[in-house]
Amino acid sequence: MQVRLSLSRRALGGLAVPLMAVCLSSPSRLSAQPPAGAGTKNTSLPDSPQPKPAATSSGAVQGTSKFVGYITNRSIFFPDIATSEGPLSAGRKFELFVDQSISPAYVLAAGVSAAFNQARDVPKAYGQGWDAYGSRFGENMARASSDSFFSTFLFASVLRQDPRFFPQSNPTLWGSVKYSVKRVFVTPTDSGRNVFNTSGLLGPAATESLAMLYLPRSEQTGAATAERYGTDLAWRFAGNMFKNYWPKFFRSLGMNRLKIIPDPDSPGNSVSAPKN
Repeated sequence: MQVRLSLSRRALGGLAVPLMAVCLSSPSRLSAQPPAGAGTKNTSLPDSPQPKPAATSSGAVQGTSKFVGYITNRSIFFPDIATSEGPLSAGRKFELFVDQSISPAYVLAAGVSAAFNQARDVPKAYGQGWDAYGSRFGENMARASSDSFFSTFLFASVLRQDPRFFPQSNPTLWGSVKYSVKRVFVTPTDSGRNVFNTSGLLGPAATESLAMLYLPRSEQTGAATAERYGTDLAWRFAGNMFKNYWPKFFRSLGMNRLKIIPDPDSPGNSVSAPKN
């Protein structure tokens, strides 16, 4: 017997904003520009220091820009793990939003959350059965994609904040808990300064406001919206914990010896967490 999972039309409506952005927008990639004065033959100041050229993407692999990666210099499971210390352009933030929307971590989290809500029968309007599970799963994917669109791309671009996560090089349990909580409320700007994470906190708020357009009527109350917002922040904290240990996890499996990923403990091979 074939099992059919059907997504509710209202849940699919939540994907409208991010999907329209994917279809109508095309992120631009920035090309590296030569340093000012390169190629000139001016010899009037032969001993003056020359500006260093900006690091290229190939330099990141060689350690010029530090990175932590999985298989390549980008994480497939957690695409928002930082792979360089330089700022992201608006186009790269858009690419990051797209990568997040289809990443295994988002799909897995949506599936687990849907199963949990299925067991609690929340929202009750969905009922039970595979169709109901499909509706809950579709709702979670719509909200996750909307959150990524608002937090990672839109607000982060407007406010010039960095939506990536910078893992600690040698996390401890208690230190990782404190760091993961802090990164919910504090984020670096494109220039590297730590500021209040306005983009990361406005994103879930905008997401839950949009969700009121397609969720069942019972979920369109202020109390239900506040509960979902709190759940979003709890998921973000849990995600930070996983991402903080992600490089160490693969190192413990010996992946560093296979040279599939760089060793986080090796000099130049780990992204430094922003200063406290």
